[in-house]
Amino acid sequence: MPTIITHTVVAVAAGKAFSEGPMPRNFWRAAIVSSIIADGDVVAFFFGIPYSHFFGHRGFFHSIFFAFLLSIPLASILWEHARPFPRQWWQYFLFFFLIGSSHGLLDALTDGGLGIALFSPFDNHRYFFPWTPIVVSPIGLRGFFSQWGLEVMISEVTYVWAPLLICLAAFRVVIRKFYKHSLITAGPAIGKIN
Repeated sequence: MPTIITHTVVAVAAGKAFSEGPMPRNFWRAAIVSSIIADGDVVAFFFGIPYSHFFGHRGFFHSIFFAFLLSIPLASILWEHARPFPRQWWQYFLFFFLIGSSHGLLDALTDGGLGIALFSPFDNHRYFFPWTPIVVSPIGLRGFFSQWGLEVMISEVTYVWAPLLICLAAFRVVIRKFYKHSLITAGPAIGKIN
């Protein structure tokens, strides 16, 4: 898996790409949660759940369907005072769905582990992309502060952070030139900016 640092960077970059101006802390918290929550499934190891199990690491919680399910409450929490399912609710839903889905897709670019159950619960096969340039991150802090951890960070900066920054800059130019306003705004429904 890429580190939670990189998953967080993806969430923040996407938030910066799709929004303009200050956004409330709840927006940023929800974006980061949607990007890293899938790795909460590592607790399965402590309960004796095998890696290859449906609820094992990189199983159901790394799926696109789980990202879909998670996006519903996140969008609803941020848009709690509005009529049901207005346009902005759908924008938040789509944003959180894309961020949540990015977790499993990035993990499928790593060079280790059993693969990602991207299509669970409909297909529990574990997948990798044909190209896996990202060094898989160790689980636990000890491995992270080692040569392996350094190699992980170098590969993530090279294959995720740098392309992400380039895409972010290009996206912002395109949005400003053709769309004229941001895709996500704070609006009154998600509260005061704090």
